[in-house]
Order: sequence, then C-alpha cells, then structure tokens
Amino acid sequence: MVRRYKRRSRRPSLFCLLLRAVVTLAIAATGLSLLLVLPWRWVPPPTSSFMLQTYFATEARQPYAYIWQPYPNISPYMPLAAIASEDQRFPTHRGFDLTELERAVEDYQRGEELRGASTITQQVAKNLYLWSGRSLIRKGLEAWFTVLIEWLWSKQRILEIYLNIAQFGPAVFGVEAASQQFYGRSASDLTPEAAAALAAVLPAPSVYQVNPPSSAVVQRQRWILQQMEQLGGLDYLQTLEQVPEEG
Repeated sequence: MVRRYKRRSRRPSLFCLLLRAVVTLAIAATGLSLLLVLPWRWVPPPTSSFMLQTYFATEARQPYAYIWQPYPNISPYMPLAAIASEDQRFPTHRGFDLTELERAVEDYQRGEELRGASTITQQVAKNLYLWSGRSLIRKGLEAWFTVLIEWLWSKQRILEIYLNIAQFGPAVFGVEAASQQFYGRSASDLTPEAAAALAAVLPAPSVYQVNPPSSAVVQRQRWILQQMEQLGGLDYLQTLEQVPEEG
C-alpha cells in the first residue's frame, strides 16, 4: 500500500510579508500622488496648502485673497519677471537646477550663509502640497512632487499655477489678487515695473511688501528689470512654447 503525503503549504517568510507590504504601500502612494497632481493639469486648484495654513494660523480664521487668472489673461511681463527673479533656467531644466544648487553649496563651503536654490517647480510643489521647513521628510516629498509635476504638466502650466498660488502678501495669493490690491488693476494690465515689484517680494512675502516698498524691494526691482532685459525681453517667453509638453 502506497502512502500519500500531503505537502504542507509553506507560510510566507517575514521578509516576503514585509516586501509585499512595501510594494503595496508604494503603489498606493504613487496612485494617490497621481490623483493629487494630474487634475491640476486642466483644472485650477481651488486652494493650496499655504493658503489653508494662512487661514488656520489664527483663531479669527482671517480669509485670504485668491483669484484665479488664466495664463493668457496675465500680463506677459509677470511671468518674465518671475523667471528673471526666481529661476532663469526654468525653460530648460526638469525641475531641479543642478547648476544653481552646486553654486549654493560652493558658497556655503566658503563660509557664506546657506541659501535656497529652489526652482519654480519646487516652489509650486511646496506651496501647493506641503509646508515650510527644511526637514528631510519635507524635502523628500517636495522632490517627489516636483518630478511628478514636471512629468504631468507643461512648462507653461507650471508657470501659470505658480503665478496663481504664489504669496505676494500676508494673506494675498496669486498675481490677480495682488495686482488688484496693490495697484487697483487687473493682472492683464501690469507694467514691467509693477511686475518686477511683485516679483521682488516673492522670496519673503511676509517680510517684504509691495506698497509702500522698502529700499530693499526697490533695489531688487531694479535688478529684476535688468535681468528681464538681459534675458531678451518678452521674446524669452517663446522658449516655454518650444519645450515639448510632457505627460
């Protein structure tokens, strides 16, 4: 008589369970990230992380000013001023300006204060989804969202959302709200000087103000106007149209 033995099913090892859990979490995180980024390729964001933080920062729940303005309705001097001020390699990089980052590290090694080298795309990722700070977790999330944004949006769309969610004052977000508040006109009517003044406060809108401007803002405004001219003026914006749309 031949005895038949049933094979005992082997239970997955602890390593396999952990690996399966990591893969599942990675897939879920990627899917959630895509849901958070992809819709804004076509739809204006109703708010941003920084706007909500401003709203909940005080018990009074002070409302913030935010008016979406499509890119064609924004004076071309404003995107030019923003690029001249914040990220002059914006049309050509893929979210990270390695040249500027290397210079920042070299300056720090020479004893200068560590300065930021964030691109416009990185600032969109931070303002739209994250919070202020220099923790490794936040920087890691910023890098992840930067990659997704560059992959899923066109350069012009990145710039459009940046101009609409950037903070220009303590509770003023977007170039349309800033233009109406500080100049009493629509963003479509901004002059080169007004656009440069708005761009001058972008590094620290809680410190600098457009009206009345401090001497530091006036000095930075003049520098931005010079950079706008050196970049080639409004013709420089054509490089955004020459970059193939990704996605």
